[in-house]
Amino acid sequence: MVEASRRQWLAGGLAAAGSALAGPALGQAFPFKPNQRYPDPSVEILDPSFAKYRIYSSTIEQVATGMRWAEGPVYFPAGRYVLVSDIPNNRIMKYDEVKNSFTVFRENANFANGNARDRQGRLVTCEHSVTRRVTRTETNGKITVLADRFEGKRLNAPNDVVVKSDHTIWFTDPLFGINGEWEGSRAKPEQATTNVYRIGTDGKLTAVVTDLLNPNGLAFSPDEKKLYVVEWRGTPNRSIWSFDIDAQGKASNKTKVVDAADFGALDGFRVDRDGNLWCGYGSNGALNAEPTDMGGRKVFTLRGKPEDLDGVMVFSPAGKPLAFIRLPERCANLCFGGPKGNRLYMASSHSLYALYVEAHGAV
Repeated sequence: MVEASRRQWLAGGLAAAGSALAGPALGQAFPFKPNQRYPDPSVEILDPSFAKYRIYSSTIEQVATGMRWAEGPVYFPAGRYVLVSDIPNNRIMKYDEVKNSFTVFRENANFANGNARDRQGRLVTCEHSVTRRVTRTETNGKITVLADRFEGKRLNAPNDVVVKSDHTIWFTDPLFGINGEWEGSRAKPEQATTNVYRIGTDGKLTAVVTDLLNPNGLAFSPDEKKLYVVEWRGTPNRSIWSFDIDAQGKASNKTKVVDAADFGALDGFRVDRDGNLWCGYGSNGALNAEPTDMGGRKVFTLRGKPEDLDGVMVFSPAGKPLAFIRLPERCANLCFGGPKGNRLYMASSHSLYALYVEAHGAV
């Protein structure tokens, strides 16, 4: 285990206060200055109904930094820590909220992406590339393979995962981990479609949703009767779809809940006990159709400004925008944690941020 370095005071009087730095850092570590004012102006209320979820005297904190692409946070209440994937560095990191330390939990993590905690408190991980499988870490540390093939062919690149109260495991299987060399190793897909899968308690793997192009984040409604899934390459924009899920785990009634702007990027998300969707958000990298003259060069600039998009969008169960939590980095995924379940952890590019709210995760 690699212990985090001590807090470092930075030039200009900015301290990385509250930022446990991964050491040795294998990615950029950025300073962050928490807002001094209450309420934190970074929490933007888009609908008055969100006001009850904002804590007046709570501000955004940077609790860790030094990653290359942070993803898949999951909270373990028994140990009071968060695990977060650092995909390009091929490791899973651990933030201990009691010790305020940031350490390496697992090296050579097979480019782990999404993580979840099952109902027995065990880690379930989407190994995003190379092995291309879903695994469970047993209490003795042994790793059990839960799924790596469907109908005799290798999975694409398991991405995000959620565990239902009936102990079934649901995960998305897009192409990201095998599309290039950044989040794993380039490989040819064997599956004809990019699916959402269900692992039954008997171990049987079933393709539940087969008509989404690169499904990404997923989560259940509080009553688990609806499954929400992000479609990374939606039509025309990134979208969140809902599906009714019956007692046998079959999906029906596909309905679009959220349509991102043509430059917005929905990613991982969580649902609170009231059914609201807390979504990682940022620029999707789309370019303007015409170039802009910049110092004599014709540059194709981004649609929208990343600094205006990076953060967390909160939507009602019907898809109405309720709030935007502004962050200095693009948020890929998030989870609820803390001793009372009301601390929002946000995995954002190089860093892990936290904010106390008056909301609790549904799972």
